[in-house]
Amino acid sequence: MPTAYWLGTPPEDFGVIPMSPLVSVVVPFFDEEENVPLVAERLAAVFASMPGQDYECVFVNDASTDGTREALDVLAADDDHVRVLHFAQNRGQSAALIAGLRSARGDYLLTIDGDLQNDPEDFPTVIELLAEYDCVCGYRANRRDTWVRRVSSRVANRVRRAILNDGIRDTGCGTKGFRKSCVPHFVCFNGAHRYFAVMVRAAGLTLTECPVSHHPRVHGTSKYGVNNRLWRGIYDLVGVGWLQKRYVRYEIERKGVE
Repeated sequence: MPTAYWLGTPPEDFGVIPMSPLVSVVVPFFDEEENVPLVAERLAAVFASMPGQDYECVFVNDASTDGTREALDVLAADDDHVRVLHFAQNRGQSAALIAGLRSARGDYLLTIDGDLQNDPEDFPTVIELLAEYDCVCGYRANRRDTWVRRVSSRVANRVRRAILNDGIRDTGCGTKGFRKSCVPHFVCFNGAHRYFAVMVRAAGLTLTECPVSHHPRVHGTSKYGVNNRLWRGIYDLVGVGWLQKRYVRYEIERKGVE
């Protein structure tokens, strides 16, 4: 190997290997007792395959009524990578995600659902894209759901794109990645997680998509159905459309003595 010689004092960063940004994985759980240890195992395996990549897991318990709380506490006691937030009352997936994102310490923030239908093995691709973009939204290339859910989701996504023009083909996909700078722009309301892309674009930040894996649910039951998504979705579209048009961005002019 050739030797580098310097005349005078070498640069401060000479010989220093750049460190990877800390990655935080935020996972919301509601009555997913059986999935908790499986999610942790899958995440640990993925990061074990990425030498030198430091990470933390922020697991948010949305006031579960089964043994999810106890399972999460056992994990946190045994694994220094795991931090747990417990909600006092059930507040929904959006609140759990935003609470986890706000609590996260990482430079890059990744999300998946707690039902193991998302695949953590897609995270290396998302992390790579976050080096260039502020936000990465996954889309389920081969969705493994019932035909009713697939059709209703396809219709909902088309209507949302027509009204909001956010350019995202699968807003319901739980696999997403954000730089820390995105989080202050997320408004917390029920259903907000489906509109993160709208808020990112309104803030003037950059966004891209990537295909991700999707698996059938094995444990637990789905918390969403056609009835509890249709009318709420229409209501949310009206509200987010208003917010999109009224959203204000500002910059502080840095002049004078600080």
